[in-house]
Amino acid sequence: MSRNTTSAARKKDTRDKIELGGLIVKAGLRFEKRALLLGALIELRQRLKSEDGERARLTGIGAEAFGNESE
Repeated sequence: MSRNTTSAARKKDTRDKIELGGLIVKAGLRFEKRALLLGALIELRQRLKSEDGERARLTGIGAEAFGNESE
């Protein structure tokens, strides 16, 4: 049974990574260097910890982008 659990966990992990890669593409960052993307994400993590309104502001921008998927 643990083998099935491990397989399911790996499939979920793979699916999560594919979806996260899709976000990079959707944001128009497909051709940016990986080091730049990682640096941006690390800085974002720091900003989310220190700036109270940043999470809400960025969530609004993302929600609008998802709402405009047909464009």
